[in-house]
Amino acid sequence: MGSSTRIFFAEALGTAILIIGGVGTAVFDAQRAGVLGVALAFGLSLLAAAYLIGPISGCHINPAISAAMVVVRKTDAKLLPAYVGGQVLGGLFGALLIWSVAQGHPGFTATGTDGRPTVVSVSETGFASNGYGIHSPDHYNLGAVILAEVVATALFALVVLATTARGFPVPMGGLVAGVGLTLVHLVTIPVSNTSVNPARSLATAVFQHGWALSQLWVFIIFPLLGGALAGLGWNALKQMQAAGVAAKAAASPELATSEVD
Repeated sequence: MGSSTRIFFAEALGTAILIIGGVGTAVFDAQRAGVLGVALAFGLSLLAAAYLIGPISGCHINPAISAAMVVVRKTDAKLLPAYVGGQVLGGLFGALLIWSVAQGHPGFTATGTDGRPTVVSVSETGFASNGYGIHSPDHYNLGAVILAEVVATALFALVVLATTARGFPVPMGGLVAGVGLTLVHLVTIPVSNTSVNPARSLATAVFQHGWALSQLWVFIIFPLLGGALAGLGWNALKQMQAAGVAAKAAASPELATSEVD
């Protein structure tokens, strides 16, 4: 099995885990779990996926993270179709499983009772889709949602990139990334129901239909922009670190012991 095939299936499995754990909690049990519970579900799902498929694909399970990895040249751009293809397929499969189970709940409808993707009971959730305006949990407008998604994705991607730096303890990578994803969900669930991941948004929008599909462009374009910006920021940071090491070596060679990844 070639590397592209291994990556495709690993990313599909990991993304399915993320959707089943995170979106599944939002759809089935958000009223009892609350924002904190849903945020933890996404973080724990990423943590589980990271230790399962991390050695195979690096566990991006998010096109925005794959974009950041390509920008910093930690992932070959030629492998991007395998990453994104697996993420999209896995997300859709995970959402299909959730939708199929939800059919067993009396009164369930993926469109929700009022069309809003609010974190409430299964019959009102709107399938945990991302949205702005009246489809934002707290009715944040388009500009606010765009800013939140770009910043949150960039910060999350920077955390993930930090776990790939030379000297970072590999076994801790999944834990740190999971905590980072939990944090951005805690901040942005009220704003947009938290995307930071185009594959996650696509998976729920397909079953939500209607407004979720019409607003999907926001949750594809701006998380990808946030991931790319994180990659550019990481490259700039490494250049500054390299310059600092060079300056230290010139001034005091015996103190220049740091390495730049």
